[in-house]
Amino acid sequence: MSQHPDHTHHQEHHCCHSKHGDEPVQPSGDKAYYCPMCPGQESDEPGTCPKCGMALEKASALPETKTEYTCPMHPEIVRDEPGDCPICGMALEPRTVTLEESNPELDDMSRRFWVSLPLAGAVLFLAMGRMLPGIGPWLADTIPHGIAQWLELVLATPVVLWCGWPFFQRGWNSVRSMNLNMFTLIALGVGVAYLYSLVAVLAPGIFPPNLRDAHGNVGVYFEAAAVIVALVLMGQVMELRARSKTSQAIKALLGLAPKTARRVNDDGSEEDVPLDQVQSGDRLRVRPGEKVPVDGRVIDGRSNVDESMITGEPVAVEKTEGDTVIGATVNGNGSLTIEAENVGADTLLSRIVQMVADAQRSRAPIQNLADEVAKYFVPAVVVAAVIAFLAWYVFGPEPRLAYAVVNAVAVLIIACPCALGLATPMSIMVASGRGANMGVLFRNAEAIETLRKVDTLVVDKTGTLTMGKPTLVSVDTAIDENAFLTSAASLERASEHPLAAAIVEGAEQRGATLSKVEDFDSVTGKGVSGRVNGQRVALGNRKLMESLDIDTQEFSQKADELRAEGQTVMFVAIDDSLAGILGVADPIKDTTAEAISSLHADGIRIVMLTGDNETTARAVAEKLGIDDVFADVLPDQKADKLKQLQAEGRVVAMAGDGINDAPALAQAEVGIAMGTGTDVAMESAGVTLVKGDLNGIVRARKLSTATLRNIKQNLFFAFVYNSAGVPVAAGVLYPFFGILLSPMIAAAAMSFSSVSVIANALRLNRVKIG
Repeated sequence: MSQHPDHTHHQEHHCCHSKHGDEPVQPSGDKAYYCPMCPGQESDEPGTCPKCGMALEKASALPETKTEYTCPMHPEIVRDEPGDCPICGMALEPRTVTLEESNPELDDMSRRFWVSLPLAGAVLFLAMGRMLPGIGPWLADTIPHGIAQWLELVLATPVVLWCGWPFFQRGWNSVRSMNLNMFTLIALGVGVAYLYSLVAVLAPGIFPPNLRDAHGNVGVYFEAAAVIVALVLMGQVMELRARSKTSQAIKALLGLAPKTARRVNDDGSEEDVPLDQVQSGDRLRVRPGEKVPVDGRVIDGRSNVDESMITGEPVAVEKTEGDTVIGATVNGNGSLTIEAENVGADTLLSRIVQMVADAQRSRAPIQNLADEVAKYFVPAVVVAAVIAFLAWYVFGPEPRLAYAVVNAVAVLIIACPCALGLATPMSIMVASGRGANMGVLFRNAEAIETLRKVDTLVVDKTGTLTMGKPTLVSVDTAIDENAFLTSAASLERASEHPLAAAIVEGAEQRGATLSKVEDFDSVTGKGVSGRVNGQRVALGNRKLMESLDIDTQEFSQKADELRAEGQTVMFVAIDDSLAGILGVADPIKDTTAEAISSLHADGIRIVMLTGDNETTARAVAEKLGIDDVFADVLPDQKADKLKQLQAEGRVVAMAGDGINDAPALAQAEVGIAMGTGTDVAMESAGVTLVKGDLNGIVRARKLSTATLRNIKQNLFFAFVYNSAGVPVAAGVLYPFFGILLSPMIAAAAMSFSSVSVIANALRLNRVKIG
């Protein structure tokens, strides 16, 4: 979420204004610091302006931003300024969602609608009022028919030519670019009805006698043209308002970010600064109950932090020195001092917002079907309208021309394919926002559509099934446990082996006090040795013990049992005698077993793909009920294993969290990155699970299934509506039942069909996902 700082936010520096009389200036970009009031006063170092005495500000806090606009139905259309989509005619929208509630397109359409409403109502009353019992005779006596037509012309003209002008503009553009769309049909329908009526009023003599009444007047359809414009405008207003609801999820995310941060200066003083002035490396105070301003690391304090708005998990997470914190999460009762790491557009919240926005604008493969139909549909409708006109003009009852015009206009209006075009994008937009609220981020619409087809899930072990952090889980010793752990952990503190930190941390948690190590020695592939408190201590595998002529028989059976459970076992000898064994393991995440059970119930085959040894991998797989294991797999071989599964005809999803998983994530039909992992993994994946547990995959699949079901409902409704509407509007029911579809009814049906598609898409917000 890039910040958009207002350069006039610096507190009313009256002295500077009076001295220079200028607006705040922009930095040149050559220096790190600049004065916001004095042009040219810039520096590589912080300080004060030599002219006005103001503190120099960091230039990097004031990035230049450019708003790009895109079409909600055709994301490939990107422009630097607002306008209309050259393909479908819809108004372009900003690519980046902001908290700004103003929508110029909605404001304009609303203004035109409210002007059209009373005028179209008056035209409708003049045209139809004569048929109303009690009112008809009075209206006929008060306003003669010839005068009424002129009044209809006066009232309908601003409705058609001003209120409906955007439709004519877009219709003309569609013809000029040969991208025929809904506005082509609206412009044709309204234009034909209005021009026919205009000529009928201005030059009734050119019409055949059978179209003129006893007073020489020709029937007009100003009410149809005016009411169609009003109804289509109403549909546009309702559609724009409903579409804005699809962005509510992303706006809610944007609203989570605090507006200020409390910065701790080098001299120990504290000040509240706007969030856009926070830089990486700044020290920030987070007081009880406050929101964490940016992503960072705790350097002092202890507290519980509510991360539910990011991860979806309701339980607060304890944070102490060294732990990472996420911007926009809520601090509990403790006070924290953090060092800012990711700020501005680099924070997790900003990346989530951008990912959701990109996903909402992307195209699902199923939309290609709708686009293909729409490409041929509009020309087909124009042909159908011409055929209807000719059929009524040749075979219809008198007045044939009037019937021909009315039915041709009804065909053009009712067949507008707006609902067809909206069917897929609206569902994708709602699903992307719903997913973000559940901690499931879709990179694009294709991932949403494809995930439901997956039948095989390949998972990395470390960091995906497990916590990704080795932990001391087993201690078995023949001597005092505290003394045993003190000797082992003191020795390991001098080691750089990945498992050493786990032993040191585990021993300290169990109350061991570490001592100084002397004569430390590391034997590659075997272990370490040294002196602790005057005793010779050796820690390592069986090979190390054998090289020291130490018998391991006493603990061999126990060691085998621990290995079978997936633990890495180390022997510890003190003064040339075996003192015990330590078991280190990467604990399985609490949610993993439940998630795998749910995925199995959904018919998914689970395959573990890991670089760990066969014994450890099999132990974890057996404990979790995983279907198959590929162990001892090198990073560059992971993608090949996926290709092997795909060659068997399987639709594969891959879940991983490390750089070594990135090629496999890209190879899979759907790559799923654990949000607790690396940026490279997240960039390679189609889905990111913010929390980093497999239950997110269960939720994501359910959402994928619900979304595709919703899209198919929308497409079915749109296809059926258009397919059934056109022949009815053309008048096929008239010979059998005497039923004709008024152009006004056709306009109302067309508008509400679009709104109903959006309303159906919004139902995804209420679908139970779990």
